[in-house]
Amino acid sequence: MMVNIAELNTGIGKEVSFAFEASAEAMDAVSEGCTFEAPIVVRGKATNTGVCYRLEGIIACRKSFACDRCLEPCTEEQTVEFSEDFRRSGDGGSEDANVFEGDTVDITGMVRDTLLAAQPLSNICKPDCKGLCPVCGANLNHGDCGCERFVPDPRLAALQQWKKDFE
Repeated sequence: MMVNIAELNTGIGKEVSFAFEASAEAMDAVSEGCTFEAPIVVRGKATNTGVCYRLEGIIACRKSFACDRCLEPCTEEQTVEFSEDFRRSGDGGSEDANVFEGDTVDITGMVRDTLLAAQPLSNICKPDCKGLCPVCGANLNHGDCGCERFVPDPRLAALQQWKKDFE
C-alpha cells in the first residue's frame, strides 16, 4: 500500500486521495482471536501540512470469530479510523511523525498495526450474550436449560452452616 505524495510538494494544504484493497495475509494482519476476511479496504487522503504529511482515513473489514461467551461463530463489519503524520527522513520536524524516504509512503504496517490494535480484548456476539450454562454447557441465548446454577459465596459458608444448625 504505497501512497504517492509527489503531487503534495506543490504547496501547503494540497490533498491527494488514496484507496487500497488487500488481504489480511498480504498485510500479515494475523490475530489470535479472529480472522479478517478479504478484502480489507483502506480509503483516505494525504495532506501537506507544511511540517509533515498527514494521512487519515478509514479501514473497513469483515472479521470472523467465535464468541468468547457462547462459542457461536460470528461475523462482524468493522471500521477503524486512522490519522498519522509522516515526514521525510532528515527533515527534522515532529518527533511523533513516522519517517519515509522518496515520494511514496508505505502504509501497510500502519494499517496492520491500527487494525490489530483496534480489536477488543474479548469477542462477544452481542452485548447481552448470556453465554453457556456452567453445569450442562447449553447455550443460554437459545433458552434456559433448567439447571440449578446458584453458587453460594464461599466467604459466607460458615454463616450458612450456622443458620442450618439452628433450624
